[in-house]
Amino acid sequence: MQPSISVTRRFLFYVLFASLFLLLFTCSDLLRPRSRPLVPQTVLMFVLPNKTSDDSFRARDRTKFPHSDPFPFSSSIVVNDRRGRSEKDIREASSKGCDLDRSLLKVYMYDLPPEFHFGSLGWKGKTDQTWPDIAEMDRIPTYPGGLNLQHSVEYWLTLDLLASNVPIVARPCTVVRVTNSSSADVFFVPFFSSLSYNRHSKPQGKGKASKNRILQDELVRYLMGREEWHRGGGKDHVIVAHHPNSMLQARRKLGSAMFLLADFGRYPSKIANLKKDIIAPYRHVVRSVGNDSATFDERPILAYFQGAINRKDGGKIRRKLYYLLKDEKDVHFSYGSVRENGIRSSGQGMASSKFCLNIAGDTPSSNRLFDAIVSHCVPIVISDDIELPFEDILDYSDFCIFVRPSDAVKKGFLLDLLRGIKRTEWTKMWERLKQIAHHFEYQYPSKQGDSVQMIWEEVARKIPYVRLSLNKEKRLHRSQFVKQSK
Repeated sequence: MQPSISVTRRFLFYVLFASLFLLLFTCSDLLRPRSRPLVPQTVLMFVLPNKTSDDSFRARDRTKFPHSDPFPFSSSIVVNDRRGRSEKDIREASSKGCDLDRSLLKVYMYDLPPEFHFGSLGWKGKTDQTWPDIAEMDRIPTYPGGLNLQHSVEYWLTLDLLASNVPIVARPCTVVRVTNSSSADVFFVPFFSSLSYNRHSKPQGKGKASKNRILQDELVRYLMGREEWHRGGGKDHVIVAHHPNSMLQARRKLGSAMFLLADFGRYPSKIANLKKDIIAPYRHVVRSVGNDSATFDERPILAYFQGAINRKDGGKIRRKLYYLLKDEKDVHFSYGSVRENGIRSSGQGMASSKFCLNIAGDTPSSNRLFDAIVSHCVPIVISDDIELPFEDILDYSDFCIFVRPSDAVKKGFLLDLLRGIKRTEWTKMWERLKQIAHHFEYQYPSKQGDSVQMIWEEVARKIPYVRLSLNKEKRLHRSQFVKQSK
């Protein structure tokens, strides 16, 4: 009997020891910081509400604006993958979110039907679904690549506003979307006007208006019927019309709004001006060099230009410069387009050049300036009427050289100027380019100091002028009312 009792005691000891070990292991695992959120993201996305409004507008005859078929577009657009952020950042964003007290700007965004925004990218939501699920990267409709990308400003701003209501998307709290229009600082109109111009400007049939024209007419009718528009005369509304030919039919009727533009080249001063409007940077189309930036001696090309040479209006100077510079051995001045790897070729050329020529074309500005900035190639700006984004904050003379067109076409003037700039002076501008290049990046999720956040800050700085203007109008309106009543 004694051996049997001994075996039983030993067995019970092993069982007790194993149980204690498992208990301690479980406790330590629970206390250990986790690399993944306790609640799966898919579950969080399932319970997040998809709020929509403006039901009366969506209930109108939607057969006039059928969802477009999916378009064959480039997937070259790069957005930040969530893997680029730590799990700690995600957890902090989930717990804090972007409340009204922490935000710089409160924005009410109209829930326009998808035809005005993501529907033009081929996105089709469920019945009465206005917005795509922007928390999952693979569900976000991508913007067309190539030169379409340069005018994609409204796409990035719309994504950022949507993200402000999704806590798990880590982004700055500069701006937050509000659902109560009475608490908004400004009103954002999510119309992808540049894409609409690029894709829908051709008439749909003989004698019929283009879809772009129809959308503009419908937008004007909608805004004119809103109390929010009449309350401030449209002055507190933000409309993106970055392509110089976008909103051609509607711009005069909506001219009291705050426009986000590439420049003022095709606008009368009464419709667009720096007092009320904002110059937004183009989205660069070449790759950013990032930390892989060549130094002065590693850039064999003195001056670089590749693009359309025969332009009209202020762009006629391009042809004159072409004949002055085309035979210089250390200058690259040639025709180029997006075809046959033209964008990649331009990016490589700019990253190998000391100076990049930004010459006026059909309009005073082009995306070439911003391609040069992210290539850390010192821009040579040759344009009399150019307006620059964020110039109330950035001193462009720190990293750009400005040349009058009348001087640039003088024989030998431009080459003498560039060859006279020594390594030390160039390096100082190059270092500054590396410091400010992030201000000209559009991305999702947005980051502090990038183009999206800089634009929102510009909008916020316009608010005092808007309020001053509206209060003055109320004062004048009140005095006229009193005078008439006597």
